[in-house]
Amino acid sequence: MMQRIRKLMAHEGGFTLIELLIVIVILGILAAIVVFAVSGISDRGQAAACKADIKTLRVAEEANYAKFSAYTSVQATLVSNGFLSAPSTLHTINVPGSGSANYDFTPVAPCTAAFDAGA
Repeated sequence: MMQRIRKLMAHEGGFTLIELLIVIVILGILAAIVVFAVSGISDRGQAAACKADIKTLRVAEEANYAKFSAYTSVQATLVSNGFLSAPSTLHTINVPGSGSANYDFTPVAPCTAAFDAGA
Protein backbone atom coordinates (compact mmCIF):
# COMPACT_ATOMS: atom_id res chain seq x y z
CA MET A 1 0.00 0.00 0.00
CA MET A 2 2.79 2.44 0.89
CA GLN A 3 4.54 1.74 -2.40
CA ARG A 4 1.42 2.65 -4.33
CA ILE A 5 1.12 5.99 -2.45
CA ARG A 6 4.80 6.77 -3.10
CA LYS A 7 4.36 6.08 -6.82
CA LEU A 8 1.35 8.42 -6.97
CA MET A 9 3.23 11.16 -5.12
CA ALA A 10 6.26 10.80 -7.37
CA HIS A 11 4.16 11.56 -10.44
CA GLU A 12 2.46 14.65 -8.99
CA GLY A 13 3.68 17.75 -10.76
CA GLY A 14 4.24 21.15 -9.23
CA PHE A 15 5.70 24.50 -10.10
CA THR A 16 9.40 25.06 -9.71
CA LEU A 17 10.82 28.19 -8.15
CA ILE A 18 11.99 29.43 -11.57
CA GLU A 19 8.50 29.07 -13.04
CA LEU A 20 6.99 31.01 -10.16
CA LEU A 21 9.59 33.78 -10.52
CA ILE A 22 8.88 34.07 -14.25
CA VAL A 23 5.14 34.45 -13.55
CA ILE A 24 5.84 37.13 -10.91
CA VAL A 25 8.06 39.07 -13.35
CA ILE A 26 5.39 38.93 -16.07
CA LEU A 27 2.74 40.16 -13.63
CA GLY A 28 5.05 43.02 -12.58
CA ILE A 29 5.53 44.10 -16.19
CA LEU A 30 1.77 44.04 -16.81
CA ALA A 31 1.14 46.07 -13.65
CA ALA A 32 3.66 48.71 -14.80
CA ILE A 33 1.94 49.00 -18.17
CA VAL A 34 -1.45 49.47 -16.50
CA VAL A 35 -0.12 52.20 -14.17
CA PHE A 36 1.24 54.24 -17.10
CA ALA A 37 -1.98 53.80 -19.07
CA VAL A 38 -4.12 55.01 -16.16
CA SER A 39 -1.95 58.08 -15.56
CA GLY A 40 -2.55 59.15 -19.17
CA ILE A 41 -6.30 58.85 -18.68
CA SER A 42 -6.27 61.11 -15.62
CA ASP A 43 -4.24 63.73 -17.52
CA ARG A 44 -6.89 63.84 -20.25
CA GLY A 45 -9.58 64.15 -17.59
CA GLN A 46 -7.84 67.14 -16.03
CA ALA A 47 -7.46 68.79 -19.43
CA ALA A 48 -11.18 68.29 -20.12
CA ALA A 49 -12.08 69.80 -16.73
CA CYS A 50 -9.96 72.89 -17.44
CA LYS A 51 -11.53 73.39 -20.86
CA ALA A 52 -15.05 72.96 -19.45
CA ASP A 53 -14.28 75.49 -16.70
CA ILE A 54 -13.22 78.12 -19.26
CA LYS A 55 -16.38 77.55 -21.29
CA THR A 56 -18.54 77.89 -18.17
CA LEU A 57 -16.81 81.13 -17.17
CA ARG A 58 -17.12 82.48 -20.71
CA VAL A 59 -20.88 81.80 -20.77
CA ALA A 60 -21.28 83.41 -17.33
CA GLU A 61 -19.34 86.51 -18.45
CA GLU A 62 -21.43 86.87 -21.60
CA ALA A 63 -24.67 86.41 -19.66
CA ASN A 64 -23.54 89.05 -17.16
CA TYR A 65 -22.67 91.40 -20.04
CA ALA A 66 -26.04 90.78 -21.71
CA LYS A 67 -27.90 91.67 -18.52
CA PHE A 68 -25.73 94.44 -17.02
CA SER A 69 -23.69 95.71 -20.04
CA ALA A 70 -20.43 95.13 -18.18
CA TYR A 71 -17.85 92.40 -17.75
CA THR A 72 -16.59 91.61 -14.26
CA SER A 73 -13.40 90.04 -12.96
CA VAL A 74 -15.04 89.23 -9.62
CA GLN A 75 -16.45 85.72 -9.73
CA ALA A 76 -18.48 86.37 -6.58
CA THR A 77 -20.49 88.89 -8.62
CA LEU A 78 -21.25 86.20 -11.21
CA VAL A 79 -22.37 83.91 -8.39
CA SER A 80 -24.60 86.55 -6.76
CA ASN A 81 -26.12 87.42 -10.16
CA GLY A 82 -26.98 83.73 -10.63
CA PHE A 83 -24.68 82.99 -13.55
CA LEU A 84 -22.36 80.65 -11.62
CA SER A 85 -23.16 78.24 -8.84
CA ALA A 86 -19.71 78.69 -7.22
CA PRO A 87 -16.49 80.56 -8.01
CA SER A 88 -13.98 78.68 -10.13
CA THR A 89 -10.92 77.24 -8.44
CA LEU A 90 -9.21 76.55 -11.78
CA HIS A 91 -9.16 80.01 -13.43
CA THR A 92 -9.30 83.70 -12.62
CA ILE A 93 -10.97 86.25 -14.88
CA ASN A 94 -9.02 89.27 -16.08
CA VAL A 95 -10.89 92.35 -17.38
CA PRO A 96 -8.36 94.98 -18.51
CA GLY A 97 -9.85 98.35 -17.49
CA SER A 98 -13.36 99.56 -16.95
CA GLY A 99 -15.81 99.27 -19.81
CA SER A 100 -13.48 97.04 -21.78
CA ALA A 101 -15.09 94.55 -24.12
CA ASN A 102 -12.17 92.14 -23.70
CA TYR A 103 -11.48 89.61 -21.00
CA ASP A 104 -9.27 86.58 -20.61
CA PHE A 105 -8.59 83.80 -18.15
CA THR A 106 -5.51 82.97 -16.10
CA PRO A 107 -5.12 79.30 -15.21
CA VAL A 108 -4.57 78.32 -11.59
CA ALA A 109 -2.95 75.01 -10.60
CA PRO A 110 -3.61 72.26 -11.67
CA CYS A 111 -4.62 73.89 -14.96
CA THR A 112 -1.88 75.18 -17.24
CA ALA A 113 -1.83 76.95 -20.55
CA ALA A 114 -1.28 73.55 -22.23
CA PHE A 115 -4.52 72.20 -20.73
CA ASP A 116 -6.41 75.34 -21.78
CA ALA A 117 -5.26 75.16 -25.40
CA GLY A 118 -8.15 74.74 -27.78
CA ALA A 119 -10.79 75.73 -25.24
